[in-house]
Amino acid sequence: MINYEPLNARQAQQVLPQLCDVLQACVVEGASIGFVNADDREVITQFWQNKIRSLASGECELLVARQHGVVAGTVMVNYSSMPNSRHRAEISKLLVRPQARRQGIARQLMQQAEQRAREQDKVLLVLDTRSGDVASDLYLSLGWQIAGSIPFYAESTAGILDATTVMFKVLKKV
Repeated sequence: MINYEPLNARQAQQVLPQLCDVLQACVVEGASIGFVNADDREVITQFWQNKIRSLASGECELLVARQHGVVAGTVMVNYSSMPNSRHRAEISKLLVRPQARRQGIARQLMQQAEQRAREQDKVLLVLDTRSGDVASDLYLSLGWQIAGSIPFYAESTAGILDATTVMFKVLKKV
């Protein structure tokens, strides 16, 4: 059974090792999620600690999927505090532990993230994903659109500079 829930900062701190495990496992598999060295647990831990501070300040929300009580997937909804961008949010760190993939976890996490953004009256969601990744198919199937591609955007775990595809989804017409 898979359970989905938002975590506040205190709850995220309690599962910090599990959050790090999911991210690390995805990097080992070659995911382009901002990290090039899966063995650098200190950097991964620091990333999540920074995100936990952002949770506490309300800058973002963290949704997790738990399988057998263990975090198997994550997604973040990042809110902008700038006056000209309060109407939008960015989706990031859609991660699913490799052993838990192909069970609809990523789709469910995305649908819940979109719903959370709607509840916050967001009009627009944006994200970026490595060009050619299977994640693009998921996003397209959920109604996301491609805005464009940026070459040489991020270094892969193999040391290659990959392009990224910028995507968006309009949640409500204004």
